[in-house]
Amino acid sequence: MSKPLQARIASYTTAKEARERGVYPYFRPIESAQDTEVIIHGKRVLMFGSNSYLGLTNHPRIKEASQKAIEKYGTGCAGSRFLNGTLDIHIELENRIAAFTGKQAALIFSTGFQVNLGVMSCLTGRNDYLILDEYDHASIYDGTRLSFSRVIKYAHNDMADLARRLSVLPEESVKLIVIDGIFSMEGDIARLPEIVSIAAQYGATVVVDDAHSLGVIGKKGAGTASHFDLNDQVDIITGTFSKSLASLGGFVASDADTIDYLKHHARSLIFSASMTPASAASVIAALDILENEPQHMEQLWSNTHYAKHLLTEEGFDIGESESPIIPIYVRDNEKTFIITSLLQQDGVFVNPVISPAVPSDASLLRFSLMATHTFGQIEEAVAKLAKAFSRAGVVRVKERIK
Repeated sequence: MSKPLQARIASYTTAKEARERGVYPYFRPIESAQDTEVIIHGKRVLMFGSNSYLGLTNHPRIKEASQKAIEKYGTGCAGSRFLNGTLDIHIELENRIAAFTGKQAALIFSTGFQVNLGVMSCLTGRNDYLILDEYDHASIYDGTRLSFSRVIKYAHNDMADLARRLSVLPEESVKLIVIDGIFSMEGDIARLPEIVSIAAQYGATVVVDDAHSLGVIGKKGAGTASHFDLNDQVDIITGTFSKSLASLGGFVASDADTIDYLKHHARSLIFSASMTPASAASVIAALDILENEPQHMEQLWSNTHYAKHLLTEEGFDIGESESPIIPIYVRDNEKTFIITSLLQQDGVFVNPVISPAVPSDASLLRFSLMATHTFGQIEEAVAKLAKAFSRAGVVRVKERIK
């Protein structure tokens, strides 16, 4: 007798079929450091699919800090922060993050995903509400599934819809509005001034996930609240160290009482091993660079503006992006895979995003910039994108106009 689980697993054929067609785009093994150029199967490939926005993953000061931390603390902590896994370097990093984000206190986790699992699952109860932008990151949605609260979605960046949904909720209930600062696929920025105004009107708490905002927007890269000068009106800031800060781990920053509550209630902190010493040290070194060397952010934005100009001139549909994350819309799942494969063969790495992550008519290539890209690399990538679109039979905007 066959087991139901085996039957269910056997019925999943999507990945196998993509491999057979030669267009499977995931788990591509990189044989070199994460940089503007990487080596895949011994071949040079331009990397336009990385979240290392400031290009710091190979910075010598960060690597040196990581190595020194291993020499002092070893490779791991062998326990959770709650018990034996708190090091003085963890406390140092939490103090730095609190100051950087303009909050009283901070708490670090071993990944950014675990931050959202812990925060979303423990701050609200059965009679409370979690209000999410429909384009929020998966980690936020997964965190809410561990909560006993009701989850309400509002249309992406639609302030009238947000206000309408809040207006019917009980005044006495806890209401958390949870948003991405910069949305990870679309590249647009949350309408934070309007959100905090609406939140004040309905007694709601605002949580901003700055995973893709740190090092990208705000004073010295301090994120979305800083970008809009709203640090005092955003209650909780979460984020990750795996992108601009060139490491691994995550954080939540807020007032001291909220952080103390999370220390004793966030299960993904209490029951997970703590952040490695090398990871913590590398974040501290990255913060030093970010706070003292503004040229990295300046170059990131120079590259972003140049790439958007070239892509627009070539007639690509890049949506409403306001950041170094540029969606290049294909609007067809199969052709998105085909173009990704053609680009890979031609030496350009991009990430395909298809349904169910986005609606099938909104499939896209996620093209992301790093401060360390050269204009020449950007030009080469855009030219090869145009070539791949033509080979796949995808008509660009400027061609439709003709």
